[in-house]
Amino acid sequence: MTLQILSDKFSVSKLSRMPDLSTIDGIYFTACTDREISLVCGESSVPLDIALRVDSGWRAMRIKGELDFSLVGILSAISDALASCKISVFALSTYDTDYVLVKDIASARACLESAGYEIEELSCR
Repeated sequence: MTLQILSDKFSVSKLSRMPDLSTIDGIYFTACTDREISLVCGESSVPLDIALRVDSGWRAMRIKGELDFSLVGILSAISDALASCKISVFALSTYDTDYVLVKDIASARACLESAGYEIEELSCR
């Protein structure tokens, strides 16, 4: 399995309200629940005027290709490999694939390569 390292640095934010998404550049993820509104986006796109908390310095890897919904344990296996190296993750899923965000991309890369994953680097744009 191949993971792609995205070039951008990301922030994970808790917001007071839903932002104007047209102002967010590049890749972003939003979640709105009955308890919170979260935004993951490039560090330079965080809407600081409505941010309650911001945690920056995240790097993202995505599983290359499209994953069928019937596949089981892919994200778990990646998380387990990183956990064995004491690397915490922030995981996100889209319709096609999964993303794993980490703080120390070099250590995560080494850990995953030693677990048999192929790693590619690419640009978000």
